[in-house]
Amino acid sequence: MLDPKAFKAYDVRGLYGSELDEDGARAIGRAYVEQFEPRRIAVGRDMRLSSPAMAAALIDGAADAGTDVLDLGLVGTEMVYFAVGELGLDGGIVVTASHNPKEYTGMKIVRRGALPVGGESGLLELRDRAVEIVAQSHYLPRRRGTVRGEDIWPGFIDKVLSFVDVAAIKPLRVVVDAANGMAGTMLPPVLQRLPIDAVRCYFEPDGTFPNHEPNPLLPENREFIVRKTTESDADLGVAFDGDADRCFFVDDTGQFVPGDFITALLARSILAKEGGVAKVIYDVRASRAVPEAIEAAGGEALMNRVGHAYIKHRMRKEGAVFGGEVSAHYYFRDFSQADSGIIPFLLMLELISKEGRPLSEILAPFRERFFLTGEINTPVADVALKLQELKERYGDGKITHLDGISVDYDDWHFNVRPSNTEPLLRLNLEATSRDLMERKRDEVVGLIRG
Repeated sequence: MLDPKAFKAYDVRGLYGSELDEDGARAIGRAYVEQFEPRRIAVGRDMRLSSPAMAAALIDGAADAGTDVLDLGLVGTEMVYFAVGELGLDGGIVVTASHNPKEYTGMKIVRRGALPVGGESGLLELRDRAVEIVAQSHYLPRRRGTVRGEDIWPGFIDKVLSFVDVAAIKPLRVVVDAANGMAGTMLPPVLQRLPIDAVRCYFEPDGTFPNHEPNPLLPENREFIVRKTTESDADLGVAFDGDADRCFFVDDTGQFVPGDFITALLARSILAKEGGVAKVIYDVRASRAVPEAIEAAGGEALMNRVGHAYIKHRMRKEGAVFGGEVSAHYYFRDFSQADSGIIPFLLMLELISKEGRPLSEILAPFRERFFLTGEINTPVADVALKLQELKERYGDGKITHLDGISVDYDDWHFNVRPSNTEPLLRLNLEATSRDLMERKRDEVVGLIRG
């Protein structure tokens, strides 16, 4: 089974069985090899109940089409990126549905150099060929490729730890919510090398997600980490998503820290290591705290459209050292321009240790000056018409069209962009006071929903 709707803008995700099954996975493996003609690829998988069978079928299909496969086994998404970049492979696929509910399966697909395969870089062609293969009654295998296991753990752990000075990290108390996802497998060997007091929560990989969905972007999935961080009198709380390529932070007072502010802090930290002069990519939704922090640290701030394929491409083009998205995807030049959940966690431990003061204190200047709505989604009947109405209503502001429309005034600004997959408009707005933010939020939302 392979429903074409399972192919999204950046990856493949669908309901296991009814939208995507082993036959579909096998066809994707074959189509990938036909299209990109790799000699060697890596395949990994997450802890979902369907993932072992899906990965086995994918590997079988890829080998059938003639490529040699390194089977990485149970790994986080970023470990596949690491293997592709570090071992000089021609591509990689991880079987994961990331933060989606337990009923889903999916894949994230990259080419040589860990470059993503997305809607504008080959995923639609791959979809069409895979659908054809599923419809065929037989498939004529090429020379059968080899399949062998590969242990990349020692190299991966050394790599992520190389981003920080481990000796500088203090014995902080840190609550870690692995959400029964891949962080529970990936973090223990990293934590062994750190002096921190880690309060480990939901570290057992369990594809039924018995405690909460592995999507910390949703407030209901953050309730546990907020409560536990406060109860534990911890210096920091961190929650990972299902495939552990994103992490979300809670400060010492139990307050959630938006991805914008984390991007600003990480950029500051990385620029200090670079001696200041370097480029950093951030997305159109971000707080003004981000470019301000980058420029104050001596860096060059470059705004970009949303989406990992676009960020990674721009990082390569510009030679940028770091990229950050509001959605908690953080990208590192020295990690094949790929995103990681473990590296930001380590950098935040180092940052708090070196600053010698609570995270809430470090964040205070941001929280006093930048008031964010977070992303507000609204279904609309006619996306283009609504965007035109917004342009007309706010024509006295500075309007740009990098991704949807962005409107800038001195004391507030917003971005509205269409969803890639649904008839939705996504609003992110910021102002210099809470009162102004709330008034402008209500005004813009009223126009979008009117």
